[in-house]
Amino acid sequence: MTEPLLEIHHLYKAFGAVQATRDLTMTLETGHIHALIGPNGAGKTTVVNQITGDIFPDSGQVFFKGRKVTAMTAPKRARLGMARSFQITHIFDNLTVSENMALAICAHAGHNFRFWKSSLAAGAVKARLPGALDQVDLGAKAAVRAGHLSHGEKRQLEVGMALTGDPDLLIMDEPMAGMGPGGTVEMTKLIQKLKGNLTILLVEHDMDVVFSLADRVTVLVYGENIASAPPGQIRKDGAVQRAYLGEADCPC
Repeated sequence: MTEPLLEIHHLYKAFGAVQATRDLTMTLETGHIHALIGPNGAGKTTVVNQITGDIFPDSGQVFFKGRKVTAMTAPKRARLGMARSFQITHIFDNLTVSENMALAICAHAGHNFRFWKSSLAAGAVKARLPGALDQVDLGAKAAVRAGHLSHGEKRQLEVGMALTGDPDLLIMDEPMAGMGPGGTVEMTKLIQKLKGNLTILLVEHDMDVVFSLADRVTVLVYGENIASAPPGQIRKDGAVQRAYLGEADCPC
């Protein structure tokens, strides 16, 4: 068996009297899509922030690629191979799709951006930009200003920018948030295309998406892992059904 890519052991995190993460243990297998779900306020974002190093746990450990990273800063974890797309897109609306992607390529290549034009003409950009755009199906939109993209296309662009660092782990925080049916379909296709090429932690409320994509699902309630299993088992889990609806019907 291959070594898990990410391991979380007994994480605790409190904000005053609110215990946001309670004795959380979770493992992500290499190459899998692992969904993290739970009702609003379950603590999903707090967990993600502890994985990425944006906040540190009060106790417990995080291991990435076999290395203890619990006290490591977010930039250092990114250099080890973590990448994240956010619930609210982080792109430059006044720049074109190509320019946004080029800046991401330069950032991952260690460019200092002192000279703007040379940054966009850097060798790393010329070599990687066409493939980076095609990977997220935005080649035809290369010259379009990002602000003119649809909501779904903006999310595709952000994912593409995250992928320019060749991450081992991509954390996708609510990628379907605010999307219509068409955007959801396109993002689902993109995630399916990425499946197997890297490990994905998918935080998502759309249960149709979760159960169509995930290899394993962890259910978080009040910061605690109440179930972690393949999708078929999660569908039938009584504790999961009660957590969502308080009755014997799963929302999925």
